[in-house]
Amino acid sequence: MQTNGMEGLTQDFAVHVPVLAAELVGLLDPQPEDTVIDCTFGAGGHARLLARLLGPQAMFIGVDRDPVAKGYFDLFARHQPFRCRFVQGNFADALEDLDQNGFEADLIYMDLGVSSMQLERPERGFSYSYNAPLDMRMDPDNPVTAKKLVNELPCQELAHIFKTYGEERYARQIARRVCAEREKQPYETTLQLVDTIKTAIPTPARFGAGHPARRVFQALRIAVNDELGSLARGLENALRLLAPGGRLAVISFHSLEDRIVKQFFAGRLGKCKCPPDLPRCVCGAEPEVRLITRRPVSPSAEEVSENPRSQSARLRVAEKI
Repeated sequence: MQTNGMEGLTQDFAVHVPVLAAELVGLLDPQPEDTVIDCTFGAGGHARLLARLLGPQAMFIGVDRDPVAKGYFDLFARHQPFRCRFVQGNFADALEDLDQNGFEADLIYMDLGVSSMQLERPERGFSYSYNAPLDMRMDPDNPVTAKKLVNELPCQELAHIFKTYGEERYARQIARRVCAEREKQPYETTLQLVDTIKTAIPTPARFGAGHPARRVFQALRIAVNDELGSLARGLENALRLLAPGGRLAVISFHSLEDRIVKQFFAGRLGKCKCPPDLPRCVCGAEPEVRLITRRPVSPSAEEVSENPRSQSARLRVAEKI
């Protein structure tokens, strides 16, 4: 049910259920005086659970590029005994600014999934289930929209986006059909694109697992918001910002994100990079982190049953040395 205004924010804030919530809190192990940065505040689900373990001397910073999140943060902050601060913007940029200003954090976490406040608002254009403007921007000030990409990118670039970011098997066929159809009429809405996708793929594939437009919509959303680039920069900035002993946690929702996180942590374990024929190490590799999770943590069968969107979630955590 759609709600509006403060009443709607309050209702959404109260019922929002975050993914891998108990696992995230347990692995971060917050202490009463910690400084915490939530890089993707959203509706504040994880923040509410962490806040229960923080004391008056703690500090909590919520970051989100979506201005709608500010309303949820205000609801969160009004009930906390500790200092709270909201930063609107890309979390990679926010972390860089905090680092340059000499800030230091004990816990930093990122939930990379699309929030319900975006998916369940048809006008945002994230969902293939509603007819809405073809938008998909997390930040309304972003000049790049899904409509712009679909209507203006060369066919080869569209195919690359669908294949790389969406892992779409029929990326070339879909891109060719999109480019042919936009010559007749530019794309304006989500369902225009959905119809094209359905006609571009073989009939049996339309009735396979999941919605036939799911991968293309994922790919466009990632491209519009430069999600993978932000993640790579954000991880670097987060590690610099952490105090020794501080922990960094990331919840990802597809293999591209998880691979970036896995490789980032692995590259900072201090493993020697010297050729095997050298008699001794000369590269000077020093560990920067230790892994708290050797393997990614997945949601339980019970959580997936209650929240099917959580099925692809993977949580990785590392501690700065």
